[in-house]
Amino acid sequence: MFKISHALALVALAFLTSCASSPDRSAPESRLYAHPQRVAILGYEGHAMEPFLSRDGRYLLFNNLNDPAVNTNLHYAERVDDLTFRYRGEIAGVNTPALEGVPTLDRRNNLYFVSLRSYESSLSTIHRGVFSHGRVAGVALVPGLSRKEARHVNFDVDVSPDGNTLYFVDARFGRSGPETADLVVAQRQGEGFVRRSDSAVLLQHVNTDALEYAPCISADGLTLLFTRARLSLVGGSVAIYVAQRARSTEPFGPPARLAALDGLVEAPTFTPDERAIYFHRKDGARYVIYRASR
Repeated sequence: MFKISHALALVALAFLTSCASSPDRSAPESRLYAHPQRVAILGYEGHAMEPFLSRDGRYLLFNNLNDPAVNTNLHYAERVDDLTFRYRGEIAGVNTPALEGVPTLDRRNNLYFVSLRSYESSLSTIHRGVFSHGRVAGVALVPGLSRKEARHVNFDVDVSPDGNTLYFVDARFGRSGPETADLVVAQRQGEGFVRRSDSAVLLQHVNTDALEYAPCISADGLTLLFTRARLSLVGGSVAIYVAQRARSTEPFGPPARLAALDGLVEAPTFTPDERAIYFHRKDGARYVIYRASR
């Protein structure tokens, strides 16, 4: 059977080899978040990707490198100041020999994340559990998200602060990597979630023939951050975008590229007051966390 773990690794490899640091100059530009500064994680020297700041601002959650040569797991660090965190180790109760990544929390500390632990049997990847001081309990699959189709993978997820809405990624993989990736909105229904019937309409200006992934939604539901990548053997691009709307019932407007965030940047996450964001950037041979402010 086609190994989806290998395909997910090809996403990162494609960005490294095909996505130049030069962005799509045809896209509108935004300076909503600028002044990027590198973040230090004291006691940790590995790759740091897919950051998420807990809703109280205390913890920085992240995963190490997405690569089949390593065991990709969830880690956490505790805040010292805006640009400094102290590494506390792997998150307990959640990691397996399979890939675990892309953490996100609601205000009740329900942790949502991606894991390939059961994909071959369930065709599902998005899990949840309850996070408390570096430990997760009650890990289980989130029902209602997967299309249950081979080669289709939900490889990114973000939960709204109130826990009622998920933004996640529908992707179709070929043997050489991702062929499509679009954002989807799902609404809580009981203990699970259902895809909103108007999801495509709400995201009509966001999803394109490029790859859209790594969503991050504001507390009021009016500002959406995400990453867009165009994979190409010649001159691909990857950048962080922002899309906004006046009301939560309306579609997001046309997105603009956060022009001050240059290089290979991905995976934004808001601070609790939304006056700043964290994201990862490739510096040399290593992925590290950065912060940008309004």
